[in-house]
Amino acid sequence: MTAHATGWLTPMFRTLSGPLGPVVGGDTAAGLEALGLETVHDLVRHLPVRLQAGTEESDLEAIYAEQQAALSRGEVLDDHVAVLLRIAHTTAHLFEPGKALKDARGGRRHPGRLTADLTDGHGRILRVTWFGTERMLVQWYRDLRRTSRGLFVGRLGWFQGDPQLVNPDFVSVTPDGAFLGSGPKRQIAEQVSQHPFIGIYRQSARLPTWTISSAVGLVVDAVKGLPDPMPAWVREAADLPELGAAIVAAHLPTSRDEHARGVERVRFDEAFATQAAMAYRRADASRHLAVRRPPAPGGLVDRLDARLPFRLTDEQVAVCDEIFADLDRTRPMQRLLQGEVGSGKTVVALRAMLRVVDAGGQAVLLAPTEVLAQQHHQSILGLLGELGQGPVLGAPEGATDVVLLTGSTPAAARRAALDRLADGSAGLAVGTHALLHEGVDFADLGLVVVDEQHRFGVEQRNALGVRGDRHPHVLVMTATPIPRSVAMTVFGDLDVSTIRHPPTGRAGVQTSVVDTRVRPEHLARVWQRIREDVAQGRQAFVVVPRIKAEAGPGHAVEETYEQLRDGPLQGLRLAMLHGRMSTAAKRDTMADFAAGAVDVLVATTVVEVGVDVPNATVMVVLDAESYGVSQLHQLRGRIGRGPHRGVCILVTASKVRDETEKRPKPVSNAHMERLYAVQATTDGFELAEVDLRQRREGDVLGLRQSGGRSSLRVIRVLEHAELLETARDLAQQVVARDPDLTDPGVRDYVRQIELLAADEWAEAT
Repeated sequence: MTAHATGWLTPMFRTLSGPLGPVVGGDTAAGLEALGLETVHDLVRHLPVRLQAGTEESDLEAIYAEQQAALSRGEVLDDHVAVLLRIAHTTAHLFEPGKALKDARGGRRHPGRLTADLTDGHGRILRVTWFGTERMLVQWYRDLRRTSRGLFVGRLGWFQGDPQLVNPDFVSVTPDGAFLGSGPKRQIAEQVSQHPFIGIYRQSARLPTWTISSAVGLVVDAVKGLPDPMPAWVREAADLPELGAAIVAAHLPTSRDEHARGVERVRFDEAFATQAAMAYRRADASRHLAVRRPPAPGGLVDRLDARLPFRLTDEQVAVCDEIFADLDRTRPMQRLLQGEVGSGKTVVALRAMLRVVDAGGQAVLLAPTEVLAQQHHQSILGLLGELGQGPVLGAPEGATDVVLLTGSTPAAARRAALDRLADGSAGLAVGTHALLHEGVDFADLGLVVVDEQHRFGVEQRNALGVRGDRHPHVLVMTATPIPRSVAMTVFGDLDVSTIRHPPTGRAGVQTSVVDTRVRPEHLARVWQRIREDVAQGRQAFVVVPRIKAEAGPGHAVEETYEQLRDGPLQGLRLAMLHGRMSTAAKRDTMADFAAGAVDVLVATTVVEVGVDVPNATVMVVLDAESYGVSQLHQLRGRIGRGPHRGVCILVTASKVRDETEKRPKPVSNAHMERLYAVQATTDGFELAEVDLRQRREGDVLGLRQSGGRSSLRVIRVLEHAELLETARDLAQQVVARDPDLTDPGVRDYVRQIELLAADEWAEAT
């Protein structure tokens, strides 16, 4: 595939990929960038949140419902609104000269205010207030008195339980639906003269909707009439309008049906681009050659099985069979292994790695953090025992060496590890992305296992397959269950294996939500529960969201550690763990905790994945409302991994010592719904669906969020699953018709996804 080798081939994509500045002007482009819009394509996909006709009032009930829906998904509330309403009543409040009030800082306040009550005709009232000088207020008062309706744009707030707008901008609307204004506002009048609807856009204080609408008009003019890059047969099969006309219809429609058709095309293009990129990636991988890794009876796999202190579950055996079948082919394996928290993915991966070593090759396990890499290294050594001692005196015949290589590995140890990898004496390597760097050579790299692969990104995954003439097999793992719709979108180039259930013999976890707004006395009981478990010889985690207090509101690990050590957990053996500690300090702290020398580990989410301490039975998560559903599920998976039942306590709106603290910030209903969802079930797949419904796909997958350029702007994978299915089917047909990717339009669709993936990789590394 050569999508990276050339520039944009079609006029449409050359225009869409261009920066906004030359099209809309530098000042407007800077404001749009704050909304995460950097290119013409970004603005094209910044679809109206609703259409507004000059002859109909806004529905206040629907607008409030939109805001509530955003809150229920845990999204940042977009409280800038644009509403077309009737002016029911207007009142000016002017102070007498010389009696202006003082504000808290000693400055003079504006001498008056103007209020207006707006109605949508259905009983809802919205109060609007302007503050200003007498001259300003008189002018606004006259403008309002000249019309019975207006388009008001501002930040929606609440005062004494009632909605209000403060100092909104507004455009007068005549009885026949004409918009009156000057400057950027005139664009609305010009648009309505040609189109009966205008788009109301997600906006900011700096950029009201009519400024965005003006910029959209310029962008529409830039792309209108350009040839459609999509093959005509694909467009006909999906029953779609041409792209240029669809962009016009999405933003400046003549009817609501036309708008819906335009939006459908914009969404389909996004879906088609992702699915075409995945389909060509799969086709590309199928052309590569890999070395077969057949079974070796009596080898390391069989010897590991003989020494394991447990039986593999039926699901583990079935997944191993799928992986072994892939390893026995000359086409490189490209497989995703998703497993429930604590389901035993590590032993499955180790068996696959040993299968390759038995066949004369080497295997690598990549982890996203040094802490997790060290944990995997220790776990593998623990499972292998003497089989992992390498070719040293006293080791059994056939034992392999297991090296650890991270960015902080000392120079001498690094050289020794590199030598053992290069000469083949080390069959297994564990490390971070440092193993991807130049200068790391393998004698015969046969398998790469990537843990928590969504933290690496597609481009890094692809880089694993370019070592030498023969490509290694690739197995990527995640403990975050992936809904099918997401897997199809983001991991569509991979075969998928799933382990849903943990091994028997684990006592499991009970989860409780402690809301200290309602019962503040329950916090003392949380610390007492830790003391009780420690008294029985067990251990506990206390997880907080940040390292230092100045980083933001909520608990910080250093402060919390000191407060617990000197307060409710005084006398227990406490340790602290966070990402800014030195590698040696993190390693020693985890080793002490695993060995039982530490009773309570106060940590950030650095312990979210990979940490395996079967003796830990209590997990307390402070400020639990600040975490996502899947992250809480991952944290909960750190306990209950042994014979003793665990308890996970999700504490919200709390302080360790709150008698001297100000009242904590209220927690939204959406956040509480997340916590109670985690309390209600331990099924990670069910929780993944909850997480996806509440949050954007990028949040769930750990990709860049709003403010960055995501490949998914107008698609929500749960809502548009059918559209994605259609796009995937057509993308597969495209690959079958054009396996060498010669169509310039399709190549441009694929290229946009590859470039975004490259951006993700550059950020990650």
